This record gives sequence, C-alpha cells and structure tokens, in this order.
Amino acid sequence: MRKMHALLLSSVLFVSACTPVFDNREEVIQETTDENNNQSAIVPNYTMSETDYRMILTESSPKVSSARGVTTNQMGNRLDIDEFESGLRRHSKEYYDPEDYFFQPGQYLSDGTLLNWLSRESDAEGGLNPELNEDEASEEEFRDSPKYISNIVEQNYLVKKEENVVELKGLTIGISLRTVYNFQTPDGKNYSENHSTDELLTKGKQYAEEILKRIREREELKDVPVVFALYEEEEASSKVPGNFLSKGYVKESSNSIGGWDSIDEKHVLFPSSEAETDHFDDSQVFSDFRKEVSDYFPNFVGMIGNGFYVNNDLREVTIEIPIEFQSQSEVVGFTQYVYSLVVEMFPDHYGVQVNIHSMDEPESLIVKNAGEKEPFVHVYK
Repeated sequence: MRKMHALLLSSVLFVSACTPVFDNREEVIQETTDENNNQSAIVPNYTMSETDYRMILTESSPKVSSARGVTTNQMGNRLDIDEFESGLRRHSKEYYDPEDYFFQPGQYLSDGTLLNWLSRESDAEGGLNPELNEDEASEEEFRDSPKYISNIVEQNYLVKKEENVVELKGLTIGISLRTVYNFQTPDGKNYSENHSTDELLTKGKQYAEEILKRIREREELKDVPVVFALYEEEEASSKVPGNFLSKGYVKESSNSIGGWDSIDEKHVLFPSSEAETDHFDDSQVFSDFRKEVSDYFPNFVGMIGNGFYVNNDLREVTIEIPIEFQSQSEVVGFTQYVYSLVVEMFPDHYGVQVNIHSMDEPESLIVKNAGEKEPFVHVYK
C-alpha cells in the first residue's frame, strides 16, 4: 500500500459562533438614470482571491439578478447553469479588471424582457426564435425552424468614482445555444434535432447583433461597453457542462461588434472514450487514481471526473467520489487516504478538487491549486 501522508485534520480552520464581527464592508451610492433616486449599496472590502470581483449589494436587489428565474427555467442541465454564469465572469476579466471593477448580477433586463426575447417571433413581439405555429406544425417544419437560443444572461460591471459613487461601466451578455433541440409535434410524438457548432456560431452572432441593437435603444445602456459570449449547451443528460465558443467586444457608444475571438475550452469526462483518445496521459492518471481508491474501499459506487481544458491544456479536474460511510471515523480515514493519493499522483501544473459525498450529502473536500504541493482539506461535521 502507498505510504500514507500525515494529515492533521485538527489544523482545518473552524469558525465558531463566538468569532468577533469586523467591519468588512463599505457603503457606496449606485447611480441611476434618475439622480434623485440613487440607491445605497454595500461593497465587501475583501474577496476570496485576488482574481475575484467584489460584488455590489443594493437594498432593492441584493445579490440576485432581476431575471434570476430565467436561467433555471430555460436550461435543462444544472452543470450548464453553473458553468454558463461563472464562465461569463471568467471571460469578462479580459475586459473588466477585478482590481478596478465591481460585479453585480444583471439589473437592467428583467425576466419579462428576457422571456419575451427567448420566445418565438410568432408568440411574442420581439421573440428571437423563428416564427412557427407549434400547434399545427409538422415534424419537418419544426426541424426547419428550431429554437436555437435557450437563455440570455446579463452581468453588470461597475467602477467607483469620487465620493463613493459607483456607476455602470461594463455589460456582459451571455447567449446560450442548444446543441440538441427537443420538440413534440401536435400528434404527441417526440423528436430531436442536433445542431453543429458552426451552425450555432452563425446563429449566435446574428442574435448578438440584434440584442446589441435593443440594448442601445435603452437610455441607461446606450453608451456602455458590452462583451458578448456564445455558449454551446450540452444535452440534459450530460455529466459535464457545455463550452464557450466565441466572444466579441463592443466599445463604448458603438453600435456594432468589432469582431469575434474564438474560445478554445472544453470539459472532458473521465472516464470516457474521448478522454482516452484525446488526452491519454491525463486519462491514465485518473484511471490509476480510481484503481487506488477502489483498492482501499472496494464497495465504492463509481467515480467521475470533469477535466477543464483551455487551448488543449488541462487546467483543472474536479472529481466526484460517492461512497456510503458507516461512521465519522470512516470518513476521516478515507479522506486521509485520498489526500495522500492527490499529493502523490497528480501533477502540480493543474488544479485538483475532490468532492467526497454520501447520499448526496457532502462528507469532505480536498482542493489542490495549480502550482501548490499541499492540498487544502475540510471534513464536514
């Protein structure tokens, strides 16, 4: 058996109820189009890392988007929901530096507006999806007029001026597109239509131009820089999320997208034939790790990994280990063993996160950031 690394779980930081409360926020004024109706807002003084945005919290819309229900209702895969929103922040950093900008979930496009845009042109004025009478349409007509666009997400980026006043200085719009269009004809039969990446890119860019036109018609958004990002969803049953395809930048006061930059990102499932074929070395590391875990705990129920690649280089792998434990000491012992495997088996040039859980309840977490030797570990009590 492998040499066991000493793991001092007592060194894990626990925050107790008696921890003193410090003033870790500042109060600012968020400008609106009506100067007499500016809103008071709160900005935390600290972030979880230097690469994170500090978030604006207002009294009327604390930390949630004005269209917060749209994403959940329109996207069928929970993994897509998380990746779509977090990925938009990741790509926005190229244009809005976290040192200079604050983040706020979208406050200008309401759920009613976005649901209207996501409708068919025949169902709502302003609907972006193709016109079609679904109550009478044939299978061929559904295939000829699919709903390409499934979701639109708005994110706001603000800067602080004098006298603690913040103002909107950047907008990001994410457009999510369906890889698979599922539909039901009037006779009750279910069908699906697959869309190629090239097809989604073409349609997504057309949608972005139309959305930009509508944004510029709003007084409060007519002069704001805009980042557009196109996202290709995975099908609902997928164990990994989809991928961003392309992004474009619109300068302040401009009415056209200057150009599109391709995004080379991909989530790869371990184990899978794709991983073995395209990323054999990484697949082998995961396979060896999986074998070591099964040798320690033969009755564990499956293990999957999600490898995140940028420009074909592995940046992070997230591993899910579902196991049924009989006691807390069993959790601690297993976590110690997995900790040692993470230290010994995974290279340092990419990050590793291991989530250990039973019956959908988290048991422990192991995180090793890229470039670091020793992981962080936490056992949930």
